[in-house]
Amino acid sequence: MADYKTDLEIAREAKKEKIIDLAKKKLSIDDEHLIPFGHYKAKINENGLDELEKRKDGTLILVTAMTPTTAGEGKTTTSVGLTDGLNHIGKNAMVALREPSLGPCFGMKGGAAGGGYAQVVPMEDINLHFTGDFHAITSAHMLLSAMIDNHIYWNIDPLIDPRRVSWRRVVDMNDRALRSIVNSLGGIANGHSREDGFDITVASEVMAILCLSKNFEDLKERLGKIVVGYSRDHEPIFCRDIKADGAMSVLLKDALKPNLVQTLENNPAFIHGGPFANIAHGCNTVIATKTALKLADYVVTEAGFGADLGAEKFLNIKCRKAGLSPKCAVVVATVRALKLHGDADPKNLGEENLDALESGLPNLLRHLENLSKFSLPTVVAINRFPTDTDSEISKVQEVCKNAGVNAVLAEHWAEGGKGAAKLAEAVIETIDDNKSDLKFLYEDKDDPKNKINKICKEIYRANDVTFSAQAEKKLNEISKLGFESFPVCMAKTQYSFSTDATKKCAPSGHSINVREIRLSAGAEFIVAIAGDIMTMPGLPKKPAAYEVCVGEDGNIKGLF
Repeated sequence: MADYKTDLEIAREAKKEKIIDLAKKKLSIDDEHLIPFGHYKAKINENGLDELEKRKDGTLILVTAMTPTTAGEGKTTTSVGLTDGLNHIGKNAMVALREPSLGPCFGMKGGAAGGGYAQVVPMEDINLHFTGDFHAITSAHMLLSAMIDNHIYWNIDPLIDPRRVSWRRVVDMNDRALRSIVNSLGGIANGHSREDGFDITVASEVMAILCLSKNFEDLKERLGKIVVGYSRDHEPIFCRDIKADGAMSVLLKDALKPNLVQTLENNPAFIHGGPFANIAHGCNTVIATKTALKLADYVVTEAGFGADLGAEKFLNIKCRKAGLSPKCAVVVATVRALKLHGDADPKNLGEENLDALESGLPNLLRHLENLSKFSLPTVVAINRFPTDTDSEISKVQEVCKNAGVNAVLAEHWAEGGKGAAKLAEAVIETIDDNKSDLKFLYEDKDDPKNKINKICKEIYRANDVTFSAQAEKKLNEISKLGFESFPVCMAKTQYSFSTDATKKCAPSGHSINVREIRLSAGAEFIVAIAGDIMTMPGLPKKPAAYEVCVGEDGNIKGLF
């Protein structure tokens, strides 16, 4: 195993290739089609994307995970490691990931660019402002917010009822104080006072629209379809009605172009878009994924949090809307996380505990069962930690084998692509041996309530699904507006199959209450908010921001 160094030290020691040279050598993209942001990151312009249409699509591989814990699973790390592993065994592969949000970077999670010797670089840039996409999304969203209140202030037709504005504001930071606010205080000159609130930028419908749009024309059309509120007669008012869609599209024009960076082993990587999978649909952009499929024989992409959230939405929303069909899913698991699901002492996860491991394995098996409902062949990646014992790893492999799934030990964190070579070989073998077609959990024609029930009962294993009066009212409204065919985007805790974050492993027979329904007409899905999940997170008692600063040497410290 390699000598221990911090992720930041490893990233800074990386021998990066200039992005123009990398694009030409590995992707056959000329520099005229790139918009460089310094030496090591670039966007691909429209002409470059148009030329790629003639190329044949590669094979898509989805990386997902067991239910997350504080012990960590390493989904992004495994996505990068698998990509390097595929290249290590002679395949032409690239990875397509989401951009990190500043909220978690300064909150509890920290950076999100992989780890160890399976990272994407330049890591500090990726975790901070990167190419400005999140700022553009925030600005476009807030432009619409400003134009809504201006529209109300000047009594412009169509008249918006100030009591029925459904559009909230956003900022890319964890700030619980902004969840519920009252705006326009201070007198008539400041507008009509009304209740309002903030979500985090990654939960913005503008983020979802950017991620699901197939091109700029599609983006503009989707922006116009955003429902911002209602008239006194309960008629919907759209973004296009207040003439905000054109200016918003201008702010998003460059943000729509995919971002090209590289792994530590100089393999190409797209990092573009960044919705969370617990409160949004949790996948990178359709444009980045589809572009990658034109550029590589194998494309590895990830979906946020556990397979019950990210993978379910990737399949039921993104694949349905974009016509994508992954040929294999890789479910990331760690011995440490499985032991936590088996009620092991969090302070003693480094000690062998086969009893706790066995008690926690039903969580992994539940995710494997769920993915089989989509007819998606799976491989388990055991993301190895130094404290994992041979007996513990053998136990995981034995249980997975009995379930008909190959569980492969992956050591990419310590060894990079070489450490993921066996995982890469297993994935290729699984793809070659399985030719099944992707199935969806529900049909477009199913009504939204039925879709929600299917997700809650078949994926979360709930016995009962209830709806608040507000949720019932909104579902009826959506039906009258003709949006029943939209897929459902569930928002709930990522830490449990239930809505109770303390119920670990594989709970079943629980009740799920849908407290709120939101219509995302531009993104073309319905958000169902269950339990006490918040669309604006708060900071922990000791946020990661405490440790972030610029050191005396001029380098950033504490980010990762």
